[in-house]
Formats: sequence, structure tokens, C-alpha cells
Amino acid sequence: MNFYKSLILGIAAISMISTSAIAADYKFVNGYPTPETVKQAYDDSDLNRAIVAYKFFYPTVAFSAGFETFKTLEIKPNDGAALTVGTPKQTVFTPNSDTPYAFIPVDLSDGPVVIDMPAGPIMGAVNDMNEGWVLDYGLPGPDAGKGGKHLLLPPEYHGKVPDGYFIGRATTNKVVLLLRALPIGGDNEKAIELMKSVKIHDMDNNWIVDNWVDISDKSADFTPNKIERNIGYWEQLNKIIDNEPANEAYRNYYGELAGLGIIKGEKFKPDSRMKQILEKAAITANDQMRVQSFADRRPDRVVWKDRKWEWATLRPENGTFDTKNYRDLDARAKWFYQAMVESPAMFRRASGQGSVYWLGTRDEDGAYLDGSKTYKLRVPLTVPAKLFWSVTVYDINDRSEIATDQNKAALRSLFELKDADGKYVDLYFGPSAPAGKENRWIKTIPGKGWFTYFRVYGPTDAAFNGKWKPGDFEEVK
Repeated sequence: MNFYKSLILGIAAISMISTSAIAADYKFVNGYPTPETVKQAYDDSDLNRAIVAYKFFYPTVAFSAGFETFKTLEIKPNDGAALTVGTPKQTVFTPNSDTPYAFIPVDLSDGPVVIDMPAGPIMGAVNDMNEGWVLDYGLPGPDAGKGGKHLLLPPEYHGKVPDGYFIGRATTNKVVLLLRALPIGGDNEKAIELMKSVKIHDMDNNWIVDNWVDISDKSADFTPNKIERNIGYWEQLNKIIDNEPANEAYRNYYGELAGLGIIKGEKFKPDSRMKQILEKAAITANDQMRVQSFADRRPDRVVWKDRKWEWATLRPENGTFDTKNYRDLDARAKWFYQAMVESPAMFRRASGQGSVYWLGTRDEDGAYLDGSKTYKLRVPLTVPAKLFWSVTVYDINDRSEIATDQNKAALRSLFELKDADGKYVDLYFGPSAPAGKENRWIKTIPGKGWFTYFRVYGPTDAAFNGKWKPGDFEEVK
């Protein structure tokens, strides 16, 4: 018997064994299921449905949970904005401390909202409660940093759209506007003043956002971490389904939710059986997303074949994970488990005013990064960044900036590394700083894993064609 025939017969045998094993769980008498099989089949079906729904609606739950955090900061939609220079005190999925930020909650229920952008080194994006991209503005947007008026339309708006605006239509009434300004010369105050010069108001100028609240030193959790592994996840999802217009593109997934008892306009009241299934699904799906994020097996994750770095986002074509023929749900799930906000400017892999993110989880030998060990990362100079670059460290558990008594999670070209010169710069990561390297070191936590994003803003061709690449993390004995 030749090799190929043996292989085919072997695969057939495995297939028969697998099919038999699966079928053995369900028993039928005269073609009808036994009572035990009825219960098991429905439990299995509901669990599978819940796992699929959990992964698909994760960005919706994550962003809507974060939106509610504005209440704890006494920031109202269409009134206030949260300003921060970015510290580990705020829990946000993979944020950075490169520039000052502003997060602005907006409610479109009463009609369109105008974003009047000034000219200058400022950028931003709008995402709705489905964490769907609505609009970019500033440097990566259609105004290209020259200033311009942008108009946000509610999902069910059918009125006249005026001329002279860059238009974005949301799938939900609640949206979040994100702003960031470049601290030219390391001057954060000037960058913050530039952000405050953005005018956000309704079309009739009945109100304007003018309450800018500095949360840099405040603790605030903008993630779903507290509810992502329990029934709270489904309660939050039910709330957003009830309070926002249905998204036509989600009809099939609303059907999955209906089978779980989550239906717009109806009370969500799972019995003890369904609650148990939903909580099991939350834990299982969350664990599966963690595996996919930090043990990805896709070949297209690799940036350079001789390095351990991976693409943080697997779809560069647009900001919505769409390919020519389908939506890449695996890439979508991986991104939103690690990060918040989608935008074409964050995903594209081309020279320009956008950005590129590389994910680092392993050292040069392929072992996961360990907070008990000390590592060196060698970065060749000059980094191919027209604007700036940084390396930021994240806690593996909450996917937010690592929180230590150093109160710092990033090494940045605009600040700590602005005087770096020569052929390369060495960066250090570990529980204590190597002698004389304190200003180029990030503290890690023994007994905890961590990962990093290497960000390049305004990447040039060398960031993509292999002419430049960072080293891998090398353990320092």
C-alpha cells in the first residue's frame, strides 16, 4: 500500500471515529430524541449560539460600558470632554501616552452634530456604540490637517444634508469623539489648547461642548473588564440593544440574541438554566479571544520572518475589517479584545500621515514576555517615522498600561528618547533598571506577563519594505 493511499484511509478512519464520537452523545429511539438528548442538544445549541454572539458583540459591549464611565466623571454628552495626558491610572485597552487625548461623549438623538476642526497638528476619529468607524478628521482625515467642518448624522436621519461638510453617519445615536494633538517640542500645554479650540456643537448653535475636564490624575475604567466574564456582559448588551436603533447589518446576529432571550423592546429575564449557559459562554468566549490574541496561528500575523513581531491589526485594507468577499471576524475579534477604536488611519500599511502598530508578546527565543525577567530591545536609528514613535507596555490581564510605582508605561521619541542618537538605542524592561539605564527603562511586575505595542506615526516606506526593523526582546541575564 503506497503512502498516499495509507494517508487517505487514515484520514477516513479518523473522520469515522470523530463522527461516531460526536453522534454518541445524542440518542434516538425510532428516530425520535430521548429526553436526555433533547436537553443536551438544546444546551449545546444555546451555548454555541452564545459564544458566537459574545465574540461578535464584544466591541459593542466594550464601548457602551466605557461610555457609561463618563457619568462617574460627571461629564455629560454634548457638554463635556475628558482630557488626559495618558497614565496607567486610566484603564483603557492599549492606550498610549504619546500625546494628550480628549474623549468626548456625544448624543445624536436630537439631530446632526458639527465638528469644526482648526488647522494644525491635530487628529481624531469618531466611533459609535458598535465601535464602528464613522469619520476621521485632522491629519489623517479628509481635511488633512488644514481645518474643516465635519458633520455627524444620526442613524435614522432623513433630513437635508448641507453642503460644505465632510460627512459621517453613525449606526447608533451615542458616539465618542477622540482627539489628540501633537506636542511639538514636547509642549503638552500647547497641544491641549489646540484641542480645546475644536468647536463641537449642534447645527443651530444651541449648545457647544465647552466643559474640558482633566482626568490625568483620576482613576477611571473605560473597559468591560468587570463584566466581561459574567452575566453583566449580557445585561449590558441587552441595555444597548434596547436603547439604540437596530443596525440592519446585524440582523442575523440579532436572531442569535433572540434565541438567548435578548430582544429589543422585551424584558431580559433568563431563567437559571439560561443564566448558567450565558455565564459559561462569557468565560469560554473570553478565553478563546485571549488565546487568539496572544497565541495567534494565522501566518499573516508575522511582520518580518526573522522577528517575533506581529501586526497588531490583521486587516490593512480599511477600518472595518472588510475584505472583497467577507468580513474578517477573527481579525475583528482579535483587535477589539486588545484595543479600542477602529479607523482606516490606524490600520493602513502605507507611507503617509497614518500610523502602524506592531504587537510584541515573545522574546527572541519565542517565550512569552515575563515580568520577572529583564529584557533589552535594540531599536535601530533612525526610526522611519515622520511624526514620532513609541514603545508602550501593557498588563496582560486588563490590556491597559502596566501600573507600577514608576507610574509610567511608555518610552517615547517626543520625550524620553528625543535625544537618542547614533546607530541604535537600547530600551530596557524588567522589575528593576539596569545600572545607568533608568531613563530608558519600563518597570514590569514579577509573576505577571506583559506585552507591548511598537507604534510609528507618519511611517515611511522603510517601515514596510524591510529596510528597517526593530530587534527582538533579548533577555538580560
